Amino acid sequence: MHGAHGQGGPDQILDADAIRRVVAEALAAFDVDGEEVVLLVPDRTRTCPLVEVFAAVHEALAPRVAGIDVVVALGTHTPMPDDAIRAHLGLGDAARHAAAFPKVRFHNHAWDRASELVEVGRLTESDVEEISGGRLSLEVPVTILRKVATARKVLVLGPVFPHEVAGYSGGNKYLFPGVSGRQIIDFFHWLGALITNRGIIGVRDTAVRAVIDRCAAMVPAQQHALCMVVRPEDGRLAGLYGGPTPAAWSAAASLSSQVHIRWCERSYRTVLSRCPPMYPDIWTAGKCMYKLEPVVADGGELIIWAPHVTEVSRVHGHVLERIGYHVRDYFVAQWEKFRDEPWGVLAHSTHVRGDGTFEDGVERARVQVTLATGIPEAMCRQIGLGYRDPASIDVAEYQDREAEGVLYVPKAGELLFRIADDSSSEHR
Repeated sequence: MHGAHGQGGPDQILDADAIRRVVAEALAAFDVDGEEVVLLVPDRTRTCPLVEVFAAVHEALAPRVAGIDVVVALGTHTPMPDDAIRAHLGLGDAARHAAAFPKVRFHNHAWDRASELVEVGRLTESDVEEISGGRLSLEVPVTILRKVATARKVLVLGPVFPHEVAGYSGGNKYLFPGVSGRQIIDFFHWLGALITNRGIIGVRDTAVRAVIDRCAAMVPAQQHALCMVVRPEDGRLAGLYGGPTPAAWSAAASLSSQVHIRWCERSYRTVLSRCPPMYPDIWTAGKCMYKLEPVVADGGELIIWAPHVTEVSRVHGHVLERIGYHVRDYFVAQWEKFRDEPWGVLAHSTHVRGDGTFEDGVERARVQVTLATGIPEAMCRQIGLGYRDPASIDVAEYQDREAEGVLYVPKAGELLFRIADDSSSEHR
């Protein structure tokens, strides 16, 4: 396998010239002349200078290719309107798009439309038993967006961060779950839930990543990636790596482990996790719990402060409002009751609720998760989470009190917090 082209370091900042240089070098080795290229990009729930990097990609590809089909790799997130996609990519309005970017078309992933999906292979029961370490045994069809399944050339463009399901995001994760069907999404999200967030986040080589990579190998297209490592303090690039997807992702994940993990000397009894506007519901704002769960003390409280959030989930709210948020063992112990629910939703539920036990019909979560959002108190109680009036939150009460066991995180969701002697992560 060829290595990655790239540049980066924990103390670097890549300027526009460096970005263009890395992109040009990486794409020069991608045999796309005269081809239609499918370009997979993140939605608005990821921080990265997408406009700047997409401009460099367009500059490098447009003279060489027949067309560029940009697909927003939504997974099961809410589709983006056309004008929002244009702004997301820096295309301008429809007239400027047509004039300056005539080869660029764009699409939302359609994870819930069977007619748009194609089966590219299957994971057998023995495959699943092997990859999952015996945790699960079933056959799983591997489906993906038809446009991707029939493409000859696929380019992934997106950032890499520590991730609650895969260990690290990015790379082949833009295929699965980015543009895949529900069954494979549900399968590996539930596998991640069985391992638990604290057991998987910030770990490079995980069972879930093995599933993702095996499924990606079933996609016929030649696959390359441009993987970004984003500085948490200002959103600029600390690194950019391009080449065959596994090599580009591996280089970015190595740098992400240095850039996106804050090592703490202690745990905290109270954590105020401020949710940025890019997370519009608890389905996405759950990252404000995932990235901080490792540093919340046993019996402590994590508050997700998000006055702008008024919904549990725009897509999956009807399920979550029925089943609520619970620890993993609550579902495992009552599997016959819950096995027909969407496994991906069950996984999200356990990740937000965190570690805990369910014994003799009694559920005990390790930490209290409280919502200080626009979701009414009655709904918070219904789904099993705590409630605070967001207007009652005074940031000054939480700032500069780490020595007292109180932590305030002003922009939560992408920076992973871990205890310095935490042996569950490979990165120390």
